[in-house]
Amino acid sequence: MDQKPTISRDQSRTAPKGRRPSRGLGRDVVVASICGGVVAFMVGASYAAVPFYNWFCRATGFNGTTQVATSAPASGPIARKIAVRFDSNVAPGLPWKFEPEQSEIEVNIGQVVTVFYTVTNQAARTTAGQAAYNVAPLTVGSYFQKINCFCFTEQTMAPGEKREMPVVFYVDPSIADDHENDGLNTITLSYTFYPVKDPVVKPLAASEDDKRKGNL
Repeated sequence: MDQKPTISRDQSRTAPKGRRPSRGLGRDVVVASICGGVVAFMVGASYAAVPFYNWFCRATGFNGTTQVATSAPASGPIARKIAVRFDSNVAPGLPWKFEPEQSEIEVNIGQVVTVFYTVTNQAARTTAGQAAYNVAPLTVGSYFQKINCFCFTEQTMAPGEKREMPVVFYVDPSIADDHENDGLNTITLSYTFYPVKDPVVKPLAASEDDKRKGNL
């Protein structure tokens, strides 16, 4: 008689009966969900930090951020003088010529001064830019007070247009009480114009009000 093949008990126990769900897959889903939540939180926190950082810089002068004043100092100028240098830069992608009319002046601390920068659009098309600024040394940002400045406004320039832009400022007399600045002789005010890709549609800023009116 022919013998039929037999299957041992051990082989029958190890025979596949269908795949079971992997426990590792469930753990991967949980880990991915947690990581996604952490990334979303970090992105949200970074966006929230931007306005807080800007407010902090304006309030403290951190990183050379100047302060905004509405009038001249109540105490008036003092005898101590300081040199103020003016720097200008244009970021790539903006076809503008940008420079101060004076590279350096000497002023009394507390004296309200008006200086001018000139900007020329060298392109054959209308372009727009906006300036960022800081002062050096960075520690004097809280003492450099600007009454009027072009840096808060988006500037739209017609082809070939040239414009004079005033800056009205003073150095706060309280700097004389800060003994860490006793040896300070020079402050540098620096501006950089950056291109605005999607400018706000509005009339050109040039007008009779842009003409010089003397010191404010």
